[in-house]
Amino acid sequence: MGNPGSEARHQRSALVILALGLATFLTLFDVTAVVVALPGIAKDLGFSVAGAAWVIDAYSLAFTGALVVSGALADRFGRRRSMLSGNAVFLLTSIACGMATNGQMLLAARAAQGIAAAFMVTGAIALVAGAFDNLAQRARAFGMIGIISGVAMALGPTLGGMLAARLDWRWIFYANVPFCAALAIAVPFLVAETRTANRRPLDLLGVVLLTMSLGLAIDALLRRDGSPALRLSLLAGGAILAALFGLQQWRSRHPVFDPRIFATPAMIAVGALLLAIQFGYWALLVYLPLFLHTSLAMGMETAGTALLAATLPMLVIPWIGGRFVTYWGWRRFFVVAFSVIAAGDGLLVLAALGSDATTRLTASYVGMFTIGIGAAFANPQMSGVALALTPSAQAGMASAVTMIVRQAGFAISIAVLGASLGTSGAATAFAGPFLLAATISLCAVIAALVLLPAKSPLQAQT
Repeated sequence: MGNPGSEARHQRSALVILALGLATFLTLFDVTAVVVALPGIAKDLGFSVAGAAWVIDAYSLAFTGALVVSGALADRFGRRRSMLSGNAVFLLTSIACGMATNGQMLLAARAAQGIAAAFMVTGAIALVAGAFDNLAQRARAFGMIGIISGVAMALGPTLGGMLAARLDWRWIFYANVPFCAALAIAVPFLVAETRTANRRPLDLLGVVLLTMSLGLAIDALLRRDGSPALRLSLLAGGAILAALFGLQQWRSRHPVFDPRIFATPAMIAVGALLLAIQFGYWALLVYLPLFLHTSLAMGMETAGTALLAATLPMLVIPWIGGRFVTYWGWRRFFVVAFSVIAAGDGLLVLAALGSDATTRLTASYVGMFTIGIGAAFANPQMSGVALALTPSAQAGMASAVTMIVRQAGFAISIAVLGASLGTSGAATAFAGPFLLAATISLCAVIAALVLLPAKSPLQAQT
């Protein structure tokens, strides 16, 4: 017979992982699920293409800025309190998103939702670390949460398309309510409060500089109706504020984003890969539903189902990706992965320029499946490479930096691809973003080939 006490502990551990994983699921689901509903949102609220992109970027921009302080506040006031506070605001802002009657209301609610999401994620991650003292158990817990996150990213477009088509796009946000309520009830019973005596200072100046620099750059890229002088002024302002943010973090005794992390060629390559996958895959998902609607007349539900070609590999490929890293080494692994992404983006260019529906349909599905395979290989391994290349004393900083680079890169890449989108309203208008995504993916291939070490640590030991 089994040990009842051991079985009870296993059940409780599973519930802890499920609850904390649900928090990460919701924050990611509200990115990918909304993607498919963007055409419907734009039609109902009178958004242009640029305005529709802001529905994603308002969330991502606020999320990125809040990451700078959410960890410090969680350490100071309690990780569980931070997560539950974020969960409560996430619930309220989800309702506000669903009830929005105009674009301004939706964007404001999305920004507040992004701030709440940052507190949910950082609190949940910190609580996982505190809930499992055993390193092996902690690693398994993070692995399971990674799988839950992959499910959110993979199934978000399909579930979002179903909700938007069968009910209304507003139900994508209303669907969060019962899950947030369940978290509010379950987490206090499952997870103990943790905090640290070593309180990190709050970097409010860093939040302002980072958020404003990204916001100005995104506004410049998406402001199609603005004069060239205005757009250049906004870009220049964003660049100046970004430089000031880097300088401020460099001089800070307790930086949240330490630029020294990228002081080696290998880490420069990691930064390039983190940015490239946003262009080559994640940001492209934002524009694929609109492309499928424009080129193949797909409705929201059909487009959401079609996107499974690009997202389902995220559920399968990561299980075997680690083996290829061990066999091939970092350089060959990432050269192959980003070459596959670039090939898939190239097929999407062919789909955009295709002269008949059969060509567009075939190239679209094969291209989406191809970028999905490449991204599923590369995405889970990049954080591991960053941690492996960083001294153990800076592991927390490296993790925070990679998260900020991912989120900031996602926000910027959406805007850049939106700026390259043609204005004809035809399928050919998407050739520009797809070609740009392929080009940046090829730049990542070069960065990996030139800057990454050939062997991973496991290979170096043999």
